Amino acid sequence: MTTTEEDARAESAESSLTARKHSIANHTFAGISTGAASLILVTLAAVATFLLIEAWPAIMNSGGEVHDRVDWIDAERGESLVEIIGFLIFGTLLISAIALAIAAPLSTGVALFISHFAPRKLAAGLGYLIDLLAAIPSVVYGLWGAIVVIPVLQPLFSWLGQNLGWIPLFAPDPATGTVSSTGRVALSAGIVLAIMILPIITAVKREVFLQTPLLHQEAALAMGATRWEMIQMAVFPFGRPGMIGATMLGLGRALGETMAVYMILSPGLSYSLAVLQAGQHNTIAANIALKFPETNSSGVSALIAMGLALFLITLLVNMTARWVVSRRAAFSGAN
Repeated sequence: MTTTEEDARAESAESSLTARKHSIANHTFAGISTGAASLILVTLAAVATFLLIEAWPAIMNSGGEVHDRVDWIDAERGESLVEIIGFLIFGTLLISAIALAIAAPLSTGVALFISHFAPRKLAAGLGYLIDLLAAIPSVVYGLWGAIVVIPVLQPLFSWLGQNLGWIPLFAPDPATGTVSSTGRVALSAGIVLAIMILPIITAVKREVFLQTPLLHQEAALAMGATRWEMIQMAVFPFGRPGMIGATMLGLGRALGETMAVYMILSPGLSYSLAVLQAGQHNTIAANIALKFPETNSSGVSALIAMGLALFLITLLVNMTARWVVSRRAAFSGAN
């Protein structure tokens, strides 16, 4: 056998060994990835099963007779558990909508400034600061909102009630003719929540905008577009799915926020749109935190039923977001 043939066989054997190693590594990685994905689904199913099992006694006795079992339900008002959950869902959605209406446009502006307008050194510092703000615990935001933000906002609330009280959102209390003097209203909670979710949404949008292909931007500028027109023509279409995903991520944070709302809001149960009146709204998460420490076993079951409602709302929001993103991605140029 010649030296050339021996070298060829050695190379063939080495190539075969390398291919087997790659195959084993690929199968191992595929198995780990599949297991991790399956673990997420199993965990989600386990949480849903736990909530359903623990909430089932309250669901089956959600009528008027629940007053005899749940110690924190006011029997004199004649409210059933379903009615209370309805009030809390309304309050949760209202306060989250306020937060999202404030945070979504602001986050887009901040993300665009960091990614396309700010000098490189300033952009790096601002990006780092945004990431730090996203890591601040919610209880810190709650303390800051209760001690600092509310006193600053109270004069604005009074002005809104006096001059724009004819708008249902800013309507004063019919009994007193004024807005809440404490400032612990739904609008305060919505503003603090907006400040909380602003760094999260901004951080995601910033990364999405930075991923816009440079050729798309240069092509728009070469056609004579201004920087703003280039953003409209290239950046926004490419990043629209990511912008939607970032907004829904912030909405999910707002829906489930507990301590900040608990420390700021004066709770109440109603379907009122008056966000400057105290004692009108509450959220599911804040109500659970308020009632859980001193409730009885039936009350715990009722609170878990509320948690199940919040779980379903959050799941629905995320599923809707995924559906919207999947539809928009086909027209964004991101593929």
